[in-house]
Amino acid sequence: METEASWRVACQLGRVQALSSGQIGNALRILIVDDHEAVRAGVRVALERREGVEVCGEAANGREALDKVRRLKPDMVILDITMPVLDGFSAAREISKSLPGVAILLLSMHESPNMINVAKSSGARGYVAKSDGIATLIRALDALAHNQTFFPN
Repeated sequence: METEASWRVACQLGRVQALSSGQIGNALRILIVDDHEAVRAGVRVALERREGVEVCGEAANGREALDKVRRLKPDMVILDITMPVLDGFSAAREISKSLPGVAILLLSMHESPNMINVAKSSGARGYVAKSDGIATLIRALDALAHNQTFFPN
């Protein structure tokens, strides 16, 4: 179970990373990308309950995600895989290439080992199945905030 102290440390790390990239911020800034509004809303509610976390924006597809990442400069992106216009793997590759300091967590309904391997090769630092729930998502974000990866075994 995650503690508030752990998230405060993660947020401090996020601020250090943001400062080193020329941004000044008080919270770990997260962009949520999913083509389902209900998923974005649920993730937003869960994250906004955490101290030191700011949801800086939302996007409904990969192309919109790329635009918002460039404009908003989040510390992390929670990115669905199966989306219209541009899929999550392609968006992750572009984000990793253009802004390598942004941590990417892929969130998907797919749970196959092949998808996890593609996630790793796309530049994502973590992967969570939607069926795993919010507690696993929070653990994954905590790992990424501490410069660790989070992939299922």
